[in-house]
Amino acid sequence: MDWSLFIPELSLLAMAAVFLSLACLPPNPRRDHAVALGMAAAVMVAGTVCLRVSGNLFGDVYRVDLFSQVFKACLGVGLFLIVCISGGASGIAPNRQGEFFALLAMCTLAMMMMVSGSHLLVVYLALELSSYSLYVLIFLRRAARLAMPGGLRYFLVGICASAVMLFGLALIYGATGTLRLTGLAHAMAVGPILPTLVAGVVLALGGLLFKLAVFPFHFWAPDAYEAAPNPVAAFIATASRVAAVGVLVRVTGALHGAGDILATALIVLAIVSMTIGNVCAIAQRDFKRLMAFSSIAHAGYLMIGILCMTPAGQLGASFYVAAVLVMKFTCFLVMIGVATDGRNLKIEDLAGLHHRAPILAAALMMALFGLAGIPPTIGFTGKLLLFKAAVAHGYLALVIIAMINVVISLYYYLLVLKAAYLDAPPSPKAPLAVPLAYQLLALLMIAVIVGIGFYPTPVIEIVQAAIMSLLS
Repeated sequence: MDWSLFIPELSLLAMAAVFLSLACLPPNPRRDHAVALGMAAAVMVAGTVCLRVSGNLFGDVYRVDLFSQVFKACLGVGLFLIVCISGGASGIAPNRQGEFFALLAMCTLAMMMMVSGSHLLVVYLALELSSYSLYVLIFLRRAARLAMPGGLRYFLVGICASAVMLFGLALIYGATGTLRLTGLAHAMAVGPILPTLVAGVVLALGGLLFKLAVFPFHFWAPDAYEAAPNPVAAFIATASRVAAVGVLVRVTGALHGAGDILATALIVLAIVSMTIGNVCAIAQRDFKRLMAFSSIAHAGYLMIGILCMTPAGQLGASFYVAAVLVMKFTCFLVMIGVATDGRNLKIEDLAGLHHRAPILAAALMMALFGLAGIPPTIGFTGKLLLFKAAVAHGYLALVIIAMINVVISLYYYLLVLKAAYLDAPPSPKAPLAVPLAYQLLALLMIAVIVGIGFYPTPVIEIVQAAIMSLLS
């Protein structure tokens, strides 16, 4: 077996082992963060260097191809960015920072395994490892009374989704005698599609839809975001979604034989997710809860590309989830820069931000414009790819509903910008002491959001090649 195919995962395993060892030593937050930065950078480099490797591992249940490697590179970038804003791990007890970085590494490792799994049992086990890591990360918050209710809700919804998925896998195996994606695709292509198989596929997708916070598995998101330490909430909103979309694209690509049946169910879920997420976000005054409902709405947009089950739709979903990673991370970067004590940020706390920290205010503005799909941002390009694929597939009505939801989302994003640029704080506040490195990271995010929006061709070509590798 060629272990060089497993380099990104091995680097994460090494990172987790190092921090489990450091957790046994006296706490030293500065040391832990410096080590985490170095090892996360190594993971990111490993993911980038290994883009072009391909092969199969572990008895052909683990596929390494350009598709999986592109998503692993995104996960490596996501981990590095989260570590960058976790200096001091705001909101996490100092004596728990070793465990914090170890769990981040284990969760990212599990997500990488998810996107390479070509056997549904591998996907399930990786999903469980990532979920349990996130459950524990939420409970690491310094203010335990805030973490307990939301963490418990996340855990309870998660184990229900896990049970549903496992039952679906049992039905799939009973109907086809296999859980390999290639065997499942063959069974759908040559034989009649049994009702048991359709029920199994729908239930099995439930576990993946939970990860993406798609209706009806979305109830955990607002409470989990609010309860989690701010860096953990950022991680859930970014890297976790990249992994979920990667698995969904791979699985639905193999299940295209049941395309019409699956598409009907996914259309309903996409519409309800978009509508619930955007309408509920309007009433939110807690920034993290607003981001949670926004994530539910964006899960609905992502489903538009996935349910098309065409290369164009898969391209749109893959590009858009990478765009969401950048834009959501930028929002949380601003939030953590303002709420330096780890508290939950209220929207009114952003009042006067353009005077107190103009670079952070500009980064927030560009990120929210991107999430709303305003040109020339990366979010506009992503939505354009999604909607173009859906119209080409005959889903014009779905695109119209999505565009109405985009208009609704613009309203509450502008409310946040109104607070940052037009509202005055109730009492004079001193300018924020934003470190130079933090300001440079914010400027980098602005450049990525606008730069790729202006010229997305290189990214689109990479993602397109990754999608084509699924068909080989």
